[in-house]
Amino acid sequence: MKLLALNGSPRPEGTVHTLLAAVAEGASGRHQVEWVDVYRLNMRNCVGCMKCRPRGTCVLPRDDAQEMGQKIAAADGLLVGTPTHWGNMSAPLLTLFARNVPALMIDRRGRFPQRLQKGKPAAIVAACSTPWPFNVICAESRGSVRAVKGVLGWGGYRLRGVVVHPNTWAKPEIPRKTLARARRLGRKF
Repeated sequence: MKLLALNGSPRPEGTVHTLLAAVAEGASGRHQVEWVDVYRLNMRNCVGCMKCRPRGTCVLPRDDAQEMGQKIAAADGLLVGTPTHWGNMSAPLLTLFARNVPALMIDRRGRFPQRLQKGKPAAIVAACSTPWPFNVICAESRGSVRAVKGVLGWGGYRLRGVVVHPNTWAKPEIPRKTLARARRLGRKF
């Protein structure tokens, strides 16, 4: 199985990177994992023209977003990591998903969409600076996870699990239990 790990964090050795690497490590014993640092991609922002839906591809000049769409479509599963930015996923990760609607679903002329990745497994890791339980109550990490779940749901992915590390501002060290849970999540693939 070929898994695609999408690291939506700008920090090369940060919390999200570390958690996502633990999930990838858990999966790598049996599967091939390709790692992509989304912040390093050269992508224009989606302009919301909706022309990608009937055409099946983004109409903007070719950049890394189209290449990533092909990788998303070809992968047998996704590992997605994001820091929490204002209760949502990181902006580059959102841009990547917005530019790749055709890799996730086809809008059958305004009717019900066809989910192109139906049944493929996915996992989400997230981190936020808000302490528990406020990261859930205030929809901080809960919001970022919900946003990624929404994208994966529209694509038809089957979520295998979620790992969240809150309070990164005061407690940047990731507890061993959380890292172990991330590795166990990777072994579910």
